[in-house]
Amino acid sequence: MERITLTTQPAQGYELLDSGQEEKLERFGEVVLARPDPQALWEKHLPEEAWQKAQGRYVRGGREGEWLTDGTTLPKEWGIEFGGFNFLIRPTSFKHTGLFPEQLANWEWVGDALHKTSLLRRDKQAPNSSAENFVPSVLNLFGYTGGATLAAARAGASVTHVDASKVAVAWAKENAVASGLGEAPIRWMVDDAMLFVKREIKRGKRYDGIIMDPPAFGHGPKDELWKIENDFIELVRLCGELLSDQPLFFLMSGYAAGYSPLAFAYNLEQFEKKFGGGVTCGDLTIEEKGSGRLLPCGIFARWQSK
Repeated sequence: MERITLTTQPAQGYELLDSGQEEKLERFGEVVLARPDPQALWEKHLPEEAWQKAQGRYVRGGREGEWLTDGTTLPKEWGIEFGGFNFLIRPTSFKHTGLFPEQLANWEWVGDALHKTSLLRRDKQAPNSSAENFVPSVLNLFGYTGGATLAAARAGASVTHVDASKVAVAWAKENAVASGLGEAPIRWMVDDAMLFVKREIKRGKRYDGIIMDPPAFGHGPKDELWKIENDFIELVRLCGELLSDQPLFFLMSGYAAGYSPLAFAYNLEQFEKKFGGGVTCGDLTIEEKGSGRLLPCGIFARWQSK
């Protein structure tokens, strides 16, 4: 098992400008936001004057918080280009913006795995067969605003995107349209992840790749309860029943759950034993502009066939 660190570099559409004292200062396109981040347990590099220039600063207040502005108008939404896709940024009452930049390396990995494997399988087809015969199928659970879905769709996969939030699924659809993938073969599902997987097993559905980014705690659309410590192992086991006879990959990531990446990786060893290939795990990070410091943003583990 290989353990690595994945890092998102500063880009035109997004930059981590500074971090420290449990906060982070980020630029999304032309808009600068300051948000809490408990991982930034160090001193800030930039002076407070730089932080005061943020158009919006998130302040916690009970279950939900609020965005304080600098006196100018903080847009309700705006578009940015990031990783080759177009995303709508919307500051929410839960401090999220609709974009998790640390996932960029995972999106690139998904696209690369689908592209390379599709070429290999097509090469092995009969000489007279169409190069379009093989369309890999991908399941994205807890898909949120669709970054991984867009990456898989752009690489030629047929994607099933599942999230319990109707708002998040609608947002993901908007991102797909903005990215020129509005007509891509994406099935949008507002559903509880566990219940959806169980129904897919009964239907005899199979997927060549599975992606999941489970929260530590959450609810389904009908108030179904999700607790990662109670439900994660069972969900992975059930997802194993959905894999095709020649699966391509299984990717999982997590944020704020407090686990080591090894906790995820050991759940993927079963697929390595059954199908071959290898498991890689590690940390998701974002590089801070200028300083090179890496802000920890979560964990990941992934299995890929040979």
